[in-house]
Amino acid sequence: MLPGYHASWCPAKKVRVRKAAAVPYTIAEPCVDVLDKACIEECPVDCIYEGGRMLYIHPDECVDCGACEPVCPVEAIFYEDDVPDQWNDYVSANVDFFVELGSPGGAAKLGKVDYDPPFIKALPPMGEH
Repeated sequence: MLPGYHASWCPAKKVRVRKAAAVPYTIAEPCVDVLDKACIEECPVDCIYEGGRMLYIHPDECVDCGACEPVCPVEAIFYEDDVPDQWNDYVSANVDFFVELGSPGGAAKLGKVDYDPPFIKALPPMGEH
């Protein structure tokens, strides 16, 4: 099963369907090309991974503690119910980042991953370096 998804039985269709599971926290547009990493230092379970242009929270590894949200200097981290409408695509991008990566069990041992989902990769340059 893909990270951030769960399977459930659909009796009407007599098949298993894959649905997006809850993503406790999402990192959105203000992080693109900024990658401050204060959230990485604060995360007690090492579930924030570094992609090519932004950071991503692993939906299965996050324990929903919220430690990352207040330390983000660009206010890019949102609780699942608080993601602004204009940034809803970032919820999917956070899940999509882990489709091929899977669940490595911690960002520190993996290091930077030179990958971003197509949606993020296609964005114009943003933020500060």
